[in-house]
Amino acid sequence: MLLFLIALLPLLAGAATLTLRVDKRARTLVVLADGQPIRSYRVSLGSHPLGTKHEAGDGRTAEGQYDIRVKNPASRFYRSLGISYPGPDDALRGLEAGLISDNGYRRIMAAHAAGEVPPWDTRLGGALFIHGGGATFDWTDGCVALDDADMRELFDLIDQGTQVEIRP
Repeated sequence: MLLFLIALLPLLAGAATLTLRVDKRARTLVVLADGQPIRSYRVSLGSHPLGTKHEAGDGRTAEGQYDIRVKNPASRFYRSLGISYPGPDDALRGLEAGLISDNGYRRIMAAHAAGEVPPWDTRLGGALFIHGGGATFDWTDGCVALDDADMRELFDLIDQGTQVEIRP
């Protein structure tokens, strides 16, 4: 890890923009600096990893564009980075499918406009995190899990507001 951080210093000194890309099929999380991959981690996903998340409790990991809204240094699963799920696209899909009300849609959209954590109390679910706990098999409720050593490295590298893309 120390060598990785030393190698990363020139990028950070140049104010590189870091983003995260989760590839569900490959079971990887890639850190990109100005669009160039600089680090890759093995991940585990929800217990039903195929397809995007539809509603709370389906065991699926969401797909789409999100950002980091919360950093928790002492979560239930070591450390965690809270993702802005449900996002605007999820909210629209949920509204059109009758999973959430107009009020639920407005609450999600207002939270995103304000840069806040979106509500987790709709049928779409929430509390989607990148966290530790292990990356050996798909075991989460829809979160993205890394081995603890990898999570420590990622947690120290990533700030709130970092963009996250979750691909099928």
